[in-house]
Amino acid sequence: MAHTFNYQLLLASTSTLPGERFLAYLSEELKSLFGHTKTITFIPYARPSGMSWDSYTRHARQTLATLGYSVKGIHQWDNPLDAIRESEAFFTGGGNTFALVHSLHEFGLMDALARRLAEGVPYLGCSAGTNIAGLTMQTTNDMPVVYPASFKTMGILPCTINAHYTEAIIPNHQGETRMGRIQEFQSFNPIPVVGLPEGTWLRVKGHTINLEGNGQAKIFTPDQPPQFTDKIPFHAGQYHENSDH
Repeated sequence: MAHTFNYQLLLASTSTLPGERFLAYLSEELKSLFGHTKTITFIPYARPSGMSWDSYTRHARQTLATLGYSVKGIHQWDNPLDAIRESEAFFTGGGNTFALVHSLHEFGLMDALARRLAEGVPYLGCSAGTNIAGLTMQTTNDMPVVYPASFKTMGILPCTINAHYTEAIIPNHQGETRMGRIQEFQSFNPIPVVGLPEGTWLRVKGHTINLEGNGQAKIFTPDQPPQFTDKIPFHAGQYHENSDH
């Protein structure tokens, strides 16, 4: 069965580059993404550094107001499912992916959000908010501060995402590298992984996924050597086209 997806997504590795303001490096891209949108629903569930939902929403509101957009936190709706059904645009902020996925499943929002995005509702994800566009959250870098009902995420991309991907080596540090952790994941899960470095983002329009920003992504394909590339070798909605989900 043929599926039509009208995705309009911007999936960024990070919300903030060193020495810059929140979302500053994405400002022109956000104008293109959100266009004439009046109000953006902000999903603050990732709670970076334990920040409250209200504080995080206020931070997003102050920044997006400079671009001419109003912001309402999803937790400020009487029913978060109504927010998913009725909002004209979404922004899911970064933070802890376990906390984010836990709340999205707890409130029954994960699949509902995926369906709205397939209709063409604009979506900005940063870090954790980008991770949930993939098949699962299992290549997050975050601590398991809470245990979600499922690791399953929206499945818009037929892969998982590792935001903040780096190959930097820390002197005298004997822990696993980011690449090593992704290879551990793939030893149990034959799923492609996109390592998304800082300053890069995925721009999804319909089925097409383009890598944009300053740098290349690293693609980890099971049973093949990983490689840096500026081309994303699959398209949005591919998982749904090949399944009954």
